[in-house]
Amino acid sequence: MANRTVATAQSVHGTNPQYLIEKAYRQRIYDSLYWKEHCFGLTVTGVMEKAVELNSVGGCYGAHHRPTEFMCLMLKLLQLQPDRQMVDALLDQTDFKYLRALAALYFRLTQPPKDVYSRLEPLYRDYRKLRMRSSDGPFELTYMDEFVDTLLRESFVCYITLPLLTKRIALEDAGALAPRLSPLDEDYKSSSSSSSNASDSE
Repeated sequence: MANRTVATAQSVHGTNPQYLIEKAYRQRIYDSLYWKEHCFGLTVTGVMEKAVELNSVGGCYGAHHRPTEFMCLMLKLLQLQPDRQMVDALLDQTDFKYLRALAALYFRLTQPPKDVYSRLEPLYRDYRKLRMRSSDGPFELTYMDEFVDTLLRESFVCYITLPLLTKRIALEDAGALAPRLSPLDEDYKSSSSSSSNASDSE
């Protein structure tokens, strides 16, 4: 059945994975034309193929709050629950930016805080442009690093309430995460290391 989670799925944050999207929002997705025409019977591979065709991110838009194709595919991923190795591969690939954005939101929804920070923070180095569908309908310009920052800092993204994310500083204090280096810090550290190696070889 198109609207059911796969039988082998494990609960996420104590609930059915697709219930991470509120009931009223899920029903809008189930009723949408894109869901009925393109998401019925999709496998994980099929979702990936559809995600490659995406040209924007976003939640609902227009007077009737129509769900975006992006969120239809997100719900399908939650139903199918791809394994962690596959989701990591989707995050690591750089050929298809909207597929990467989809994987980032899925990861934020389903994974524990420590993993969320460690896997999504490297995407701060992705500065590619993204089109964001606004609630009014028109498209707005954003960037991958800004989208990821929203996932890590906000509690409401693409019309869904994100699971509570432990503050990074609390995880650092508990020894679960090392302090994060900004991209500038990382570049400086890399440059210093290269200079040191060059001096040693002279």
